Amino acid sequence: MLTTDLAAGVQAPGEPELADLTAIAHRDAPGADERRRLTPEAASAISAAGFPRHFVPRRLGGAAGGFAALVASASAVAEACGSTAWCAALYAAHGRLAAYLPAEGQDELWDRGPDTRIAAAVVPPQGTATAYDGGWLLDGAWRPASGVDHADWVLLASWTPGEHGREHRIFAVPRSEVSVVDTWHSSGLRGTGSNTVTAEAVRVPGHRSVTLDALLRQPADAARCHTVPYPMVAALLFAAPLLGIARGALHAWTEERAGAASPHPTTATVLARTSARIHSAGLLLAGTAGRADQGEITPLTVAENRRDAVTAAALCREAVDTLFRASGMRAQSPDSALQRAWRDATAAAGHGALDPDAAARSYAEVALAPRNGGPR
Repeated sequence: MLTTDLAAGVQAPGEPELADLTAIAHRDAPGADERRRLTPEAASAISAAGFPRHFVPRRLGGAAGGFAALVASASAVAEACGSTAWCAALYAAHGRLAAYLPAEGQDELWDRGPDTRIAAAVVPPQGTATAYDGGWLLDGAWRPASGVDHADWVLLASWTPGEHGREHRIFAVPRSEVSVVDTWHSSGLRGTGSNTVTAEAVRVPGHRSVTLDALLRQPADAARCHTVPYPMVAALLFAAPLLGIARGALHAWTEERAGAASPHPTTATVLARTSARIHSAGLLLAGTAGRADQGEITPLTVAENRRDAVTAAALCREAVDTLFRASGMRAQSPDSALQRAWRDATAAAGHGALDPDAAARSYAEVALAPRNGGPR
């Protein structure tokens, strides 16, 4: 495994279960591409490694863990399989979202323990939600929902009327009450099984619902991971698997080139430039996770975190693209690990949370405000 500078000094959750998950992910990666979903064994290993419980409140048996530990673990798994790491990171992230539900809703969702796997399709709002006495009726379709085949619950979002206009509202629904339609035929991250969820007059009581703006609040009595506004960490959680995918691609490429009798003239340049990009991405994500875990929460630090996570993702995508092109015809083989990494990196970098233009506008809006004294 390549140097994991991000993980240095960070206690990752679920050791040695994390090593078991990584081994399963490595073994199953080609098959996950063909099946377009993870195996039940891989999903169980994700739970055993502690991903679903990572952000669950401690009162419910969860870890209420930190962002640096999660990024280190997710990126390590992604070196073996991007799809497995993507689902693992999102099961953790969705547990953090569900922690903003009213206490009664949390108790119901985690009544069987903190290892409940939660899928989600919350951005953008989809389907329709109609108010009824004490709750909501959900109808329609939501996509994509990564890891939904192995989920126990699903978070869905729709627009609902509010006191000051429409609200982006999130609903927690048992997986057994919705249907899953096989629509995930992607070029990359094929194994995530990010299929479509459909609902027909599904009743959701009020205590299993929360508006998105609640995720911007900072309750004084909550664990640190629940006081961080979601724009500060959303891009980070999607960038973490991409970092591991890039490290895995570099490992595959260097193994391919090591010991070559007559190295290509560009080998040294490609190796130096791509490894530097990936190392830089790791440093950016380490700083981003550190601010989320311990730094001051201000509009500027929130914007900086988004800027740095998106930049790290771009560096990883650029590095993988360079490695893929430098591999020539070898990467065109259907069983090429480098080709799979290139497809996964391209798909991951296309996620809306990693949109560089949106992150740039958000950063500029805050950094150029007179009170902040300009960019830094």
